[in-house]
Amino acid sequence: MAAMNTMQWLNPPPVWSEGRSTITMTTGPRTDFWRVTHYGFTRDSGHFYYTAVTGDFTAQARIIGQYKDLYDQAGLMVRENERTWMKCGIEYVQGVQHASAVVTRDYSDWSVTPLAQEPDAVWLRVRREGGALEIHYSVDGAAFTLLRLGYLSQADALQVGVMCASPEGSGFTVEFHDFSVM
Repeated sequence: MAAMNTMQWLNPPPVWSEGRSTITMTTGPRTDFWRVTHYGFTRDSGHFYYTAVTGDFTAQARIIGQYKDLYDQAGLMVRENERTWMKCGIEYVQGVQHASAVVTRDYSDWSVTPLAQEPDAVWLRVRREGGALEIHYSVDGAAFTLLRLGYLSQADALQVGVMCASPEGSGFTVEFHDFSVM
């Protein structure tokens, strides 16, 4: 498990706190991670709290968000640099929580699936094997569903952590519980 004292920030949020097993953040307005595709802009202003990880790993966390504005998002991120990264989690689209994944290799793509219910929490699990990532989510912490399998990078060391952003909104609060990297 990654030690929490090895964590560092890319774009710290305006408000955050860290307890023994919980990280709480309030996003800044108009923050996002996105590169070029479809919308034509690049943003690297989302909040990312991470540790450096070498080799294969499994990262997971339970996320509880107070999503309210279009594209409010929170979840896990794996990042090599500003041009090569993956984010996954919940993204709030048209008043509905969606399981979401964006893989960026110079250009961002986006895949979403609406959740049948408004879960109180969502569990995320990302497993790296070589250059590939498996992304799973769960609404009960027991039954996990594969959201995406994709290639990211062959880099030996990557940044792995929790992320959140409010691309269109004024900010929201999110809790990350039991974040771990094994």
